[in-house]
Amino acid sequence: MMAKKKDALVTQENLPVDETALFDRVSAIIENRKYRAAAYANQEITMMFWEIGQYVNSVILGGERAEYGKRIVSELAKQLTARYGRSFSTQNIRRMMRFSESFNDLEIVSELAKQLSWTHICEIVPLKTYEARLYYAKEVAQRRLGTKELRRQISRKAYERREIANAELSADSTVPFNVFKDPYLLDVFGLKENYLEADLEKAVLTELESFILEFGHGFTFVERQKRMIIDGEDIVLDLLFYHRILKRLVAIELKIGRFEAAYKGQMELYLKWLNRYERQEGENAPIGIILCTSANRKKIELLEMDKAGIAVAEYWTYLPPRAEFEAKIRDIMSEAKERLERRKLLPSGGAGKQIDCFYESKDDDIED
Repeated sequence: MMAKKKDALVTQENLPVDETALFDRVSAIIENRKYRAAAYANQEITMMFWEIGQYVNSVILGGERAEYGKRIVSELAKQLTARYGRSFSTQNIRRMMRFSESFNDLEIVSELAKQLSWTHICEIVPLKTYEARLYYAKEVAQRRLGTKELRRQISRKAYERREIANAELSADSTVPFNVFKDPYLLDVFGLKENYLEADLEKAVLTELESFILEFGHGFTFVERQKRMIIDGEDIVLDLLFYHRILKRLVAIELKIGRFEAAYKGQMELYLKWLNRYERQEGENAPIGIILCTSANRKKIELLEMDKAGIAVAEYWTYLPPRAEFEAKIRDIMSEAKERLERRKLLPSGGAGKQIDCFYESKDDDIED
């Protein structure tokens, strides 16, 4: 028995070594450990900054922002910078203070520290509402957004546009909250005037990654020009997606021009067909979204589209100048809130929340 075991060892030792595979495996180990070390270091640094901000706020300043407080912070920064470097500048200490004010729950901060860098947090904390800050924090965590993309999402009002879409949903909606936006910004497509629906559809497929990024976390592409045969007639759906988190198919129709009432029946037919022939075991009922260049929102409200599992949203193929863009979003939101008040439906979910965070992250704004 011993002789056989020895022979096996000798045979194994004499086998040729795949040097490329060996290098790749060792490199993978190194990279994995380096990533984990960096992530752990980032987590500890973020927690340290939060603790500093909390201590300065609650113990030294007691939450005050008087001239005396500013002088104390400035002097503290001078001493810390001399010993520990530029990370403890006056500006950065104020960021730490704002961080502890923006997120005062230690459990939430601990989770943020695991998934967001300090540069992410510096972009998020100046936002006015807690809901907006939490939305962007979750976006970074779920979609692994870099700081540049996070800044882009904030500037393009991703949170506000999601809340506008939520405000269009009633308490009896079968369209889930927090899934769609309104309007969608498809300016990356570079479409010229007088484009056709076929041009828009082709642009979606060409810029599929950007399209999915605009739509949000969880969407995966399934099929273009989904063909359905009903009573021998070919009927074609523009785009079919699947939402991994909601576990349901999402039918998308692209329309040029204003929303028309006839679109409801068309989408209902698609959804019923998909529910009968494409829905898999364990999936939820399909939902649909109709994208129009102009949404007739009063008509959409009267038709109660959301109760049929259908959302309607505008899409813009160009991004207006910043001031004009912000004004248009404000106007759309104001109209949506008026409709909510008329319906007297202010649910505790996304549709009933106060939405007014039109605040951009700027280093200058850290100072009070």
